[in-house]
Amino acid sequence: MIGRNVGGNQAWIPLGSFRLQPSEFGKLATCLLLAYYLNTQTNKLPSFKALLIGASIVLFPVFLVMLQPDTGSALAFFSLIFVFYREGYVGTKLLIFGGLAILLFIMALLINQWILIGIIAAICVLFIFLLGKKRKYIIDLSIIFAVASVFVMSVDFAYEKILQPHQRNRIDIILGKMDDPKGQGYNLNQSKIAIGSGKLFGKGYLQGTQTKYNFVPEQSTDFIFCTIGEEWGFVGCVTLIALYVFLLFRIIHIAERQRTTFARVYAYGVASILFFHFFINIGMTIGIVPVIGIPLPFISYGGSSLWSFTILLFILLKFDSMRKGLSPN
Repeated sequence: MIGRNVGGNQAWIPLGSFRLQPSEFGKLATCLLLAYYLNTQTNKLPSFKALLIGASIVLFPVFLVMLQPDTGSALAFFSLIFVFYREGYVGTKLLIFGGLAILLFIMALLINQWILIGIIAAICVLFIFLLGKKRKYIIDLSIIFAVASVFVMSVDFAYEKILQPHQRNRIDIILGKMDDPKGQGYNLNQSKIAIGSGKLFGKGYLQGTQTKYNFVPEQSTDFIFCTIGEEWGFVGCVTLIALYVFLLFRIIHIAERQRTTFARVYAYGVASILFFHFFINIGMTIGIVPVIGIPLPFISYGGSSLWSFTILLFILLKFDSMRKGLSPN
């Protein structure tokens, strides 16, 4: 309501020379509140009611952020599904079905929907013959076919009516349905050129021509990874990715040794948020995911994101020190 509109998103509140982005601190608050709620369920088996309330805690900030609208920041909250998986509220089968739904969504954009439905029908019939013509299998596969068919037919509607034009264009570019290197695909094209030009060892610190002469837009924020790729090359990129992977494994290790559900859930929330930002940011600069505009943790320029990621880790370290019985000082 009092924010400043930047790039089509009213996501920042001006405070003098500093622009505060509340959604970044919203991730911290959501992790804490979700940990608090799930901690109250310690002596109970995971229930559907608890899952709904926990999901509501996550979806409420998503709703607020989408009003800005800031799709990238909103999607980051969905990474907390890994918290529910760790605590037993979401099973492996649901995660697999989620992955298959994403695959089906991509195929529905690439293949005619009726051809895709025919392929799904053929696969279901094949499984019925392979598993034996038992009534149980026939009913289960018929339900799967019906759900998959409805999902496929709804993709076109969601794609055309829900997604914004620039979001559709970014997906089309990733899927190869559109080639617009001087328009919608300019950022991605310049980013890939910059990373590729770094070769094995890079061009040296501050020696990257693509980034030095500002051919890559947003190179200090969303596309900062291409600067690393151009200046430090493949070796620099692998080193950075290895450091992130080490950080994530370290957070998970800390999470598993916590004595309280509150601290464990919070720690997994931190790992989920960092993983999403790490994977999506690097993925969009090399063209494996659509460009949605989120920062690379501890690397991208930005006061709100840097503060929120730092506070996330500081609180985690505080919980871990309490586990070992150390004084806050």
